Amino acid sequence: MTSADPADVGLLGPVWAGSAAEAATGDAAFVRAMLDAEAALTRAQAATGLAPVSAARAVTAAAGAARPDVRGLALRARSGGNPVIPLVADLTAAVAEQDAASAPYVHRGATSQDIWDTALMLVTRRALEPVLEDLERMARALAGLADAHRATPMPGRTLTQHAVPTTFGLKAAGWLTLVAAARARLATVRAALPVQLGGAAGTLAAFHAFAGTAPVTGAPAREDEAGAETTGMARPRPAGDAGDVGVRLLAAYAAEAGLAEPVLPWHTLRVPVADLAAALAFTAGALGKIAADVLVLSRTEIGEVTEGEGGGSSAMPHKSNPVRAVLVSAAARQVPALAGVLLGALAAEDERPAGAWHAEWQPLRDAVRLVGGAARAAAELAEGLRVHPGRMRDNLRLTGGLVVAEHLTIALAGPLGRDEARQVVTRASRRAAQDGITLAEAITGEPTVAAALPAERLRDLLDPARYLGSAPALAGRALTAVEEDKP
Repeated sequence: MTSADPADVGLLGPVWAGSAAEAATGDAAFVRAMLDAEAALTRAQAATGLAPVSAARAVTAAAGAARPDVRGLALRARSGGNPVIPLVADLTAAVAEQDAASAPYVHRGATSQDIWDTALMLVTRRALEPVLEDLERMARALAGLADAHRATPMPGRTLTQHAVPTTFGLKAAGWLTLVAAARARLATVRAALPVQLGGAAGTLAAFHAFAGTAPVTGAPAREDEAGAETTGMARPRPAGDAGDVGVRLLAAYAAEAGLAEPVLPWHTLRVPVADLAAALAFTAGALGKIAADVLVLSRTEIGEVTEGEGGGSSAMPHKSNPVRAVLVSAAARQVPALAGVLLGALAAEDERPAGAWHAEWQPLRDAVRLVGGAARAAAELAEGLRVHPGRMRDNLRLTGGLVVAEHLTIALAGPLGRDEARQVVTRASRRAAQDGITLAEAITGEPTVAAALPAERLRDLLDPARYLGSAPALAGRALTAVEEDKP
């Protein structure tokens, strides 16, 4: 069983293998995005009078029909350090075969980084769409859990130990707020992903030179409502000095590519990538926290939740492993390190960087893939999660009432005073733990307690379900806040 296929098919990345994020970030997807960026640039130049309409149509048609040899591009990219250079050569040749006069307008005035950065933003924008959909699916499932279990008591745990009671609804509401925050951050970053266009050193000087040559020819495609001739391409939105040809072209390029218009070329101003890195790391961490909770709560000895469809074991047929939580947890541990590489690329020298820009490519794709796969797995986890209130009640009894020692201390502070109440309950708690008896049994041995609290009142104080505080209300508060914040 051998294979000479060099392709990365996801063997080491089960969290993203087969996901929409994988398909949207594959090598072929990057090549398609580069071709789309080249076509959009020529259309933008036609829209601003820097290229004939015929060239825009020819380049767009050739780019749309192109089916490059992706592996060949990868190998040829070594000579120039990036895949844009061989792609431009191939696209130019393809345009020339159909319309020799249009071939010079391929990549005209741009630098490789303009096309690659724009392609990177296109790929990311496309890849994040299903991620946002999965996060929305997850939010709906978690909202349902939070609502259904607002008052379902369970042990609250701090530093791995039982603390005081909480509710599963409040825990699910906390998960919901994390998912909603992650979705909001990713949606904001996605909407702001910009085109890149600066030319050789970020001045757009070549396009000024082109504007000073003889007027381009080519019949207009139509007339607008005012009778002015247009090319049929997107009209630029004024930005900054609207009369400047470079500024007009930048606006037109953003419109044609379907990306945001940057204030400046950002060859070494890597704010878009840094913002994206931060949002991806936050999302991975948010999903990772949920996975961590599920991994703890689904332990055999705890059993408060289980995944709807667990995974099997190669050696132990009885096991049903929380595989989705495992995969999400694995992704959450990887993305912060990848984000660190991307944030490190902010320290880029000059007007075009050597190495910092190149260092972003693989980590960014890996981060998008991991978050995309984690979002898919986490949505499936939330939708299929099974909650076991009976086990939660059983676990609340594990400490023999110690989980509500705080409640008892507060109640005794009135008749006994705070210091005396604390000493009495601490003494009873230690006796309960040492002798293996309940707190109720231990506390009745304290003479001052019987006089201070009637037996019925004592039973109420030792009932975990009566010490939930604002947990149900807080769960409802989170549900309302998330619903109100929806776009």
